[in-house]
Amino acid sequence: MKLNAVKLLLLCLALTGIASQAQAQQILTLEQAIDLALKNNYDIRLAHNDADVLANDYAYANFAFVPRINASAGRTWSTTRTNQEFANGNKRDTSGIKSNNYTANVALNWTLFDGLKMFATRQRLESMRDLGELALKNRIINTIADIISSYYNIVQQKQQLRNLAEQMSISEERVKLSDAKFQTGLGPKTDLLQSQVDYNGQKTAYLRQQTAITQSKAVLNQLMAIAAGNTTYDVQDSIPINLELNYGALQQEVMNNNALLKIAQQQVTVSELQLKEVKGDYFPTLSFNTTYNFNRVNSNAATNSFSPIFNQNGVLNYGFSASIPIFNGLNVRRQVKNAKLNVAYQQLWLDNSRSRVSLSLDSTFKSYEYYKTAVTLEEENIGLARENAMVALERFRQGVSTTLEVKLAQQSLQDAFNRLIMARYNTKLAETELLRLKGELLKD
Repeated sequence: MKLNAVKLLLLCLALTGIASQAQAQQILTLEQAIDLALKNNYDIRLAHNDADVLANDYAYANFAFVPRINASAGRTWSTTRTNQEFANGNKRDTSGIKSNNYTANVALNWTLFDGLKMFATRQRLESMRDLGELALKNRIINTIADIISSYYNIVQQKQQLRNLAEQMSISEERVKLSDAKFQTGLGPKTDLLQSQVDYNGQKTAYLRQQTAITQSKAVLNQLMAIAAGNTTYDVQDSIPINLELNYGALQQEVMNNNALLKIAQQQVTVSELQLKEVKGDYFPTLSFNTTYNFNRVNSNAATNSFSPIFNQNGVLNYGFSASIPIFNGLNVRRQVKNAKLNVAYQQLWLDNSRSRVSLSLDSTFKSYEYYKTAVTLEEENIGLARENAMVALERFRQGVSTTLEVKLAQQSLQDAFNRLIMARYNTKLAETELLRLKGELLKD
């Protein structure tokens, strides 16, 4: 009965300080952290901008099928000074003749056939738009995974702090008992000194752990794109884990839904369309052309009776033109060969991506299985280690054990607590990575 009372006292002392501090801080949930990141994260905003550029290019893709119209206009002023003397002795001075000339031109060129290149261009722009959307989705998924990892890193750091607080409570009790024994002559001063050294060391570790939590919050803040100094919030206390993931189901869904594989597949599609575009240069280009030219001249004098002082005309031309490639230094052949090499490269990249994703799935799932088992074992160990520490402390109180026995039991409890915390955290990391590979972190 007395042992249970001691255990309750120590737990209360360990948790009271942390609980009161947490109540004074606003709790930031994982969902809130993800929501902030989706709105503010710089990498997501950059990826969104890239996707918008590609979508904007596709919005104008159909204009490849419409004619091109260009216009030009001009006005010219001239002043003429002429002195003439003829063989019969006559002279003529035409100085001061002024004229101005108006010109205008409108030309239309409409490509009717270019080896189907314009169709391939439109399809490529559509594929590039889809590629931008996939890249944005992949960036969002990766950011969510980073947020989950960073958030639960703070949670496990917080649990480590709670562990240290419990150890400090035990050490403080050891100091009190060692001091009481020393004052009554029932214990050596070395026990008292060692207890004080251990207690001070744990206080230092406690302060260091608080600093680690602040630094971890700064990392999370960077992902959420908020001020690094804003670390007054608190996080949740536990790390929920999913112990029901199945390898067979994961394998099928990863190969179908993995964002990286979708990007690689889309890059193959884009490269194939680029090849079609280049092959279009082998074919003739047929175009419809029409031009309207306007010219107007005003003059204040004429050199003879047949010279006009006003002249205006407009000419409309229209017809068809064909551009037939005959020889251009085998440049098109070179471009086609390079495009084929790019298709082969992208296919290799896709195959390599499948291999890497498959390896990552296999390795991560094995880690997941290991840490899942470790959690079960360490949850059992933590109860045994805590009871052992309380028994050792009570034995020391009654004078039937040494401070070394208490220290060893205390260290065993601390190690068991650390292993349990890390097992839960690593299980969560493995779970998150499996869901990232599966593409399930972001719901459509």
